[in-house]
Amino acid sequence: MKYAGKKALVSLSGGQDSTTCLFWAKREFEQVHAICFAYSQRHAIEIESARKVASLAGVELEVIDLGPIFAGLSPLTDKSRAVGHYESAAALPGGLEDTFVPGRNILFLTVAANRAYVVGADAIVLGVSQEDYGGYPDCRKSFIEAMQTALALGLDRELEIVTPLVLLDKRATVTLATELEGALEALAYSHTCYEGEFPPCGHCHACLLRQRGFDAAGIPDPLLVRARDVR
Repeated sequence: MKYAGKKALVSLSGGQDSTTCLFWAKREFEQVHAICFAYSQRHAIEIESARKVASLAGVELEVIDLGPIFAGLSPLTDKSRAVGHYESAAALPGGLEDTFVPGRNILFLTVAANRAYVVGADAIVLGVSQEDYGGYPDCRKSFIEAMQTALALGLDRELEIVTPLVLLDKRATVTLATELEGALEALAYSHTCYEGEFPPCGHCHACLLRQRGFDAAGIPDPLLVRARDVR
């Protein structure tokens, strides 16, 4: 256990990456606490996924309601805008992803730092990946390092921001989940689809990246297996 005797606060959206990070944190840290953010997102179903995943992990979850603070611009926070659908992962456009929510990870990390301080956590665990960097600039390793520096300057003690997936692609993330006790089972209840649908739409940016990762790893997606079983 790398962080023996230490406590982690995991930012748990209920999605694939944060679910994997939660079970990674359970392996690496002595204690784990989790938080989830409600921000009037289109895919608010992910909050129920976070509750289910936290329950399966045996971890206390705190849901923080930020209201419509991110309203506008992104289809994730403006339901009048359509979520982009694509034929395959290869067809995804380059550049800034339309579903980018400006300032979201900046605020999430700021609030997470407060909650980590309050619960006595030594680190914040965040499921960002540089594979998403082109579409989401707040997933860059350089951004995370800058935020860690800023938070240390604004607090009277340092908080480490730990990003176990930051250098992994989706295939490697799936492979990591297979090595974490309980993670694959919990991934059956995770939520990725930007449309907020179950079964997932299968054609949005998030669905296609998730599918590519499981296909590349040669492992059936537990979420899709569960979706077939409940039909």
